[in-house]
Amino acid sequence: MLNRIAKIIVLLLVLLGSAFIVLSFWDKEASDQQADEQSKQPTEEETGEEPGPTLETVFDSAGGGKLPDSPVVVGKTSNEEVTAAWGEPEDTVDEGTGRSLTYPSRDVVIGIAADIVTDIRSSQENITSFHREDVTSFQDPGEVEQRQEENGTKTVFTYTLADEYVLTWVFPGSPDDAGNPAAEYVLLSKKTSSEQNAERIVNEMSLDEKIGQMIFGGVSGTQMNPETRSAIEEYHVGGLIMFGNNVVSAEQTVSFLNEMKAANEGNPSPLLLGVDEEGGTVTRMPPEANSLPTSRSIGNLNDPEVAFTAGTILGEQVQELGFNLDFAPVLDVNSNPNNPVIGDRSFGSNTEVVTNLGIQTMKGIQEEGIISVIKHFPGHGDTGVDSHLNLPQVDKSYEELRELELVPFKQAIEEGADVTMIAHILLPQIDQNYPASMSEEVITGILREDYDFDGVVITDDLTMGAITNQYSIADAAVQSVKAGGDLLLVAHDPNLVAVVFDELKAAVENGEISEDSIDESVERITELKEKYQVSDEPTEAPDFQPINEKVEAILEKVS
Repeated sequence: MLNRIAKIIVLLLVLLGSAFIVLSFWDKEASDQQADEQSKQPTEEETGEEPGPTLETVFDSAGGGKLPDSPVVVGKTSNEEVTAAWGEPEDTVDEGTGRSLTYPSRDVVIGIAADIVTDIRSSQENITSFHREDVTSFQDPGEVEQRQEENGTKTVFTYTLADEYVLTWVFPGSPDDAGNPAAEYVLLSKKTSSEQNAERIVNEMSLDEKIGQMIFGGVSGTQMNPETRSAIEEYHVGGLIMFGNNVVSAEQTVSFLNEMKAANEGNPSPLLLGVDEEGGTVTRMPPEANSLPTSRSIGNLNDPEVAFTAGTILGEQVQELGFNLDFAPVLDVNSNPNNPVIGDRSFGSNTEVVTNLGIQTMKGIQEEGIISVIKHFPGHGDTGVDSHLNLPQVDKSYEELRELELVPFKQAIEEGADVTMIAHILLPQIDQNYPASMSEEVITGILREDYDFDGVVITDDLTMGAITNQYSIADAAVQSVKAGGDLLLVAHDPNLVAVVFDELKAAVENGEISEDSIDESVERITELKEKYQVSDEPTEAPDFQPINEKVEAILEKVS
């Protein structure tokens, strides 16, 4: 019995050994065949093709201002160097202060300003081969947003690299959509010196100083007093506005503004000093200065050159007194003839006229180094109630607004608007609960996301009846910031500055408003000041004679 079992075991061992030898032979033969097939595949040198860049390569290159396989360095390469490397572009488009060079055969668009590359947009295959999850798995984005572009909704991931460059990945669909789409394009740009300086300044600010920068206060009287000094020194306000009752003469106005600048010496950022100088019926000029005609008069003439010249005159007038910001032009289309608050402040009832002349006026103001504020987004022209007294309501859909009221604002933003004022208007088809100045749907949804406005958002005066008849000013201020506002205009009663300041600080401390969102707003405000080189340097004695001569020339043209 034992001999039989032993024989069976030996037989099994022989069979297993034979099977092992056969399998090893087959495996070797398969390996040899695979190696032979691979040896027959064309090599990289034979095909002339190189493997595409990895995400690590893309990010590393972007940190140095380049995209893979491109000779262009953002912020360094000149227009001439681009054309020397790639030839003349197939299309060139002027865009405000710069232009774009399009190279469709390369799937690249180059942005140019002051003859230097400002950004490069690429939809090359080596970029669009990456999917959304690839990018987010490689590195968490610093910012995720939803953006509305001409060809639909986009998800945008933003990365700041080496504290200097910004790499933006754009994917189709919204952030909440399922799926893992491939990239549509990337945009590489460089932070301006204004942006870099703004970040540094804000990082050094205390919370109190940051909150103060978000308040644009008013003043009382015609010279420095304890209330104005307290707003500046104790509450660190970002700006102050003067009205007609604060202006007696050119000399007095300059002196008052110089006193404000001197009081601001201990603060980390210079003051924005603003005035409502539109010309016509809304003028704050002293007796020594002649006022421009109404915007309606200029609109009736419909001459863009005259509108631009009027803008430069507005800039010169306010600058001569020491202001650095003008709450103009009005971009409202005066479509309601019974409108009690806009009227001849508008360039007219024709959307195209308002758009063209309003933008030229804005550019004229900017030409003089003065900050222009376009107003009153999303359009105050079809109201039948004066928002200084009560809250107007405009029962229009978003589509209706886009066809009329929003047209001038959209174009002005594309043409380089820096500051947008939000109106106290209730738009029940967009937001049933809050007026535009407090509405996240309007400020963040329409202005920021749909119209891609990345400048400063300021509310209309929170002391107006449209707000005070419905809300406490403190609550309105907090809601405006939560909705996406940056600057809170508290134009009357300097004592309200303290009320708004305290409420905002409490909202940050209790978590209702994040300090990150405060930082974002203050960076935008500080960047604006840096861009326009706002300074607390005193202003010299004014001379309005040369400016008055230019005003007279405009008056003759519109008469």
